[in-house]
Amino acid sequence: MTDTILVINAGSSSVKFCLYALTNELPLLGQGKVSDLGNKPVLSAADDKGVASEKALAVGTSHEESLRAILDWVQGHKDGWSIKASAHRIAHGGTEFTAPIRVTSDIFHRLKKLCSLAPLHQPHNLMALGIVDRLLPHVPQIACFDTAFHSRHDPLFSVYALPEELTDKGIRHYGFHGLSYEWIAHTLRDKHPVLAKGRVVAAHLGNGASLCAMKNGISIDTTMGMTALDGVPMGTRSGSIDPGAIIYMIRDLGMPVDDVEHILYEKSGLRGLSGQTNDVKALLSSSEPKAKFALDYFALKVAQYMAMMAVAIGGIDGIVFTGGIGENAAPIREAILNYLAFMGSGQTLVIPANEEKIMAMHAANILSS
Repeated sequence: MTDTILVINAGSSSVKFCLYALTNELPLLGQGKVSDLGNKPVLSAADDKGVASEKALAVGTSHEESLRAILDWVQGHKDGWSIKASAHRIAHGGTEFTAPIRVTSDIFHRLKKLCSLAPLHQPHNLMALGIVDRLLPHVPQIACFDTAFHSRHDPLFSVYALPEELTDKGIRHYGFHGLSYEWIAHTLRDKHPVLAKGRVVAAHLGNGASLCAMKNGISIDTTMGMTALDGVPMGTRSGSIDPGAIIYMIRDLGMPVDDVEHILYEKSGLRGLSGQTNDVKALLSSSEPKAKFALDYFALKVAQYMAMMAVAIGGIDGIVFTGGIGENAAPIREAILNYLAFMGSGQTLVIPANEEKIMAMHAANILSS
């Protein structure tokens, strides 16, 4: 039998997984996902030898049934894989959880109290954690937080200009995509050691998008705030918006709070600006003026926020792009860099996102300690 670490990233309509051998290098043994939950779910998986499988699941398949199907694939593999730990991506750790941790019943209930800070992600993350804990009761469950990498920010970068009593109640900048930025910091140390010690602005650009200002591999500032709604515009999220506009929507336009939340999270960003889609590939190929405007707006805002990140670290020695847009949309990268040409941006790199590997590394460290 091969000892392994199972990494789970659960969302509302999908459950993604990776399996790593519990050895020094943590090689990837298999990966896959259950997609299209709520419609016509399919389990697709492949091992490190390229043997792939696809299985249609029943309409109405639940998250628990999806995770059972994933575990059946892992535990039924002919190579004999034994799961020794399961690592879960958890969107929000608040101020309390600033490093990966083995989850107990008490910790699980404390994490549930943070669901309102990441309403699109946290409930599904915790649901999967609870399900795997029931299905594998003797296997340690490790929570890895998307906020942890930013948890040591100076108050200059973590406090809002609000009365102190509100800050004391948890209203502050937290930042997200921390696991992605942690992987970038790790990769820079490994492959670009000189740049790793310098001033880097990393851009995680995908359906969710943010920037991180790093110095010597440490997060100094980031664009997302108390929730994953703040900062640059995203696929369907608005990014930063005048708080007064939200007050206006509720008080003057009479919109229910739930409707406002739905618009800001699901109908804004590239989708709202284009009036079409948040699919960047489709927008790049579209001849519609609104499609071009949406992409121009996105590139401009990312560049403006990059300049803001540069202020936080006293300049830029390099820019790193990652995420679905950052890695694959060369015209968007070029547009962003063109906006920044006046100030110089040093070395430019594209580093594929690999939050799953950094989570496996954390789980292995916890097991060894």
